[in-house]
Amino acid sequence: MPKADAIEYEVGNRTVRLSSPDKVYFPERGYTKRDVFEYYLAVGEPMLRYIHDRPCAMQRFPDGIDGEMFFQKRIPSRGTPDWITTATIEFPSRRKAEELCPTELAHIPWAAQMSAVVFHPWPVRAPLVDNPDELRIDLDPQPGTDFADAARIAVDHLREVLDEAGMVGFPKTSGGRGVHVYVRIRPEWSFIDVRHAAIALALKLEQRDPDHVTSAWWKEERGTRVMVDYNQMARDRTIASPYSLRANARATASMPVSWDELSDVEPNDFDLRTVPKRLLEKGDAFEQLDSKAYGIETLLEWFASQGREMPYPPDYPKMPGEPPRVQPSKKVAANWENVR
Repeated sequence: MPKADAIEYEVGNRTVRLSSPDKVYFPERGYTKRDVFEYYLAVGEPMLRYIHDRPCAMQRFPDGIDGEMFFQKRIPSRGTPDWITTATIEFPSRRKAEELCPTELAHIPWAAQMSAVVFHPWPVRAPLVDNPDELRIDLDPQPGTDFADAARIAVDHLREVLDEAGMVGFPKTSGGRGVHVYVRIRPEWSFIDVRHAAIALALKLEQRDPDHVTSAWWKEERGTRVMVDYNQMARDRTIASPYSLRANARATASMPVSWDELSDVEPNDFDLRTVPKRLLEKGDAFEQLDSKAYGIETLLEWFASQGREMPYPPDYPKMPGEPPRVQPSKKVAANWENVR
């Protein structure tokens, strides 16, 4: 079969070229690179609101989701148009990189042309790249639990805990089995502070429903519970953006939903074909996310009263106050003396 010709699209005042439009990206569904590209055109307007000015890693699949995958955390040095904007970010290792930082709609389909299927924005906006403006709560079902369990925890407990902290959250499906809840915060705190706020929330949820919620970092301690993954607020930890596709067979999307419908939806309800239609019919459930930014003072007070630092991801340097980074079944008691 002859290779399909490239197609040019007018996006705002830019021309974005799509090469290999017929290349299959989602084999089970038969969705092509063109389908992915045009999906991002369809959801681009609301999606841009949530990744605008955010350093954004691209999860790329040059040969479709069954092929090689890599995270593009540095903008390509060659072939990148001069209208693509970037932001300088610093990794936990102290190394720096220029990362895609979308400022206009054309950046999204350009990334799709570069084989980006999943968008992973940081919880910061340039130029304040060291000060999160987004508190992200990740409810991660462990083996033996599922999306319905995470949704129940969000509806029955997390919403009330946020209310106690004087905050309003906005839920979305992860596109997989989990639930994400976003809270807009003022960019006045460091990553360490905002991670501590996430730990405080995790501990509060665990206290409310210890049989079904865990803050345990080590898998051997989690059991059949929903984990509140506070390390999603550590520097350089990201989750799929609102409206981003996910790299699974069905081509699901990470979909903003209302609190009222969270308990009734399924992750598979939202995919490459259904999300654009839903947007036209129901609009953007995150529309009010930016209407108010909250402080995290109450959450930091909770953290101070609980006084518990938690393990960081394994690729991090040793952090101040962190307990020994070893799973509990392998710990040496002498090394844990005087560690809470």
